[in-house]
Amino acid sequence: MITQADLTVQTLGERGVVSPLGLSTIAGDDIADYVPDDARVLFDVEVRGDAPLARDLRFEKAGPRHQIYFDPAKIRAGIVTSGGLCPGINNVIRGLVLELHHKYRVREILGFRYGFEGLDPETALAPIPFGPEAVSSIHKQGGSVLGLSRGRRDIGRMVDTLEEKGIDLLFAIGGDGTLRGAHAIAEEIGRRGQKRAVIGVPKTIDNDIPFVDKTFGFDTAVELARLAVDAAHTEATGAFHGVGLVKLMGRDAGFIAANATLASADVNFCLIPEVPFELGGPMGLLAVLHRRLLARGHALIVIGEGCGATLAKAENAERDASGNIRYASQGIDVGPRIRDAIIAHFGTLKFPVNVKYIDPSYMLRGVPANAADAIFCDALARNAVHAGMAGKTDVVIGRWHRHFTHVPLSLTTVEKKRINADGSLWLSVCETTGQPPLSNSVVLTQEARPSWRPSSL
Repeated sequence: MITQADLTVQTLGERGVVSPLGLSTIAGDDIADYVPDDARVLFDVEVRGDAPLARDLRFEKAGPRHQIYFDPAKIRAGIVTSGGLCPGINNVIRGLVLELHHKYRVREILGFRYGFEGLDPETALAPIPFGPEAVSSIHKQGGSVLGLSRGRRDIGRMVDTLEEKGIDLLFAIGGDGTLRGAHAIAEEIGRRGQKRAVIGVPKTIDNDIPFVDKTFGFDTAVELARLAVDAAHTEATGAFHGVGLVKLMGRDAGFIAANATLASADVNFCLIPEVPFELGGPMGLLAVLHRRLLARGHALIVIGEGCGATLAKAENAERDASGNIRYASQGIDVGPRIRDAIIAHFGTLKFPVNVKYIDPSYMLRGVPANAADAIFCDALARNAVHAGMAGKTDVVIGRWHRHFTHVPLSLTTVEKKRINADGSLWLSVCETTGQPPLSNSVVLTQEARPSWRPSSL
């Protein structure tokens, strides 16, 4: 359980510089105004009857402050992107540069190449100077103009680089590994007694950063995932006893699989890492799939890649430079494993099936951001600059109840957000698919056994 103290945001000191934004200083008037430092966003917004809030926790609200910490004419900002590819990274870079340059009049901005490697002097990678011209059209392409990398680097050497390059304000764009690195950098800066701000921007198509309701790139990934799911549905309905099987990204969380299932509305079985399932037995996937094919003649299955750890021994899996399981490695890759199990099972039954397997994989990561993500990325970037210029540090820009917030980096590094198997999202998935628990330990009456409705044709 977190406390209000856990939500306390660090600041570098007293703010004595008037913001150059020129916004209204009258709170609540009809034009854009500054956000007072005591503005808060409630953690819980739902109450029952006249009962008080179950948890009176409040996030610090993000946004421009009237008084800022840094003198824009005297500072240098740095940007680093790390981890895996994600739609919208270039949008965030562009938003950071344009907000710093045009609104705050910061003239020196450096981009560090290939993630935290660019902050390690051992790699000898020279940073890229950024200005409006350098980023004018980067939002139209996928990937990151700075490049990315995984793996741990020496924190002390990275802070040495910030000191050597005169970086007062560092923006770290990335997922849980990047945010852990940013937090470690902020802690080392604090130990040295330096006044440098570190601001995180949450990046992961898996949408698994805790205390952040959505990360950028997720909407684009779901949109592309839906195209793959719809294609698999067409393949399944076009074949005798056709089975469409789509594996979607999501290392440890099934948000892409669940939301693509809801967007498609044609999926019959959605399998995610958070909800255990079985292949064999009378209520396992293979038996229930058999009944589905007898009833409707085709079926569509969506599975999150993280389910591979459920069906295999994860301790024997290959890992990347950051220690993450490679879910495409042999023995862990759940897509081919499920495909082969279906073919073998129905072959034993002498029941003909036509399995069409689709793995869009990295296609979800390497494309430009869609409209929703592009807007979201720009807002994240602006709020990140506002936070940094105000002297906030060791924070990530979050969003909670559609309001942008400051979340201490320490909170985002202790766990990952997961789908609640008893929550509304998973209930919606099960209602849409009509699937049973797919577990032999759950006894269903005949009346409660799954029946596929016309909406699940």
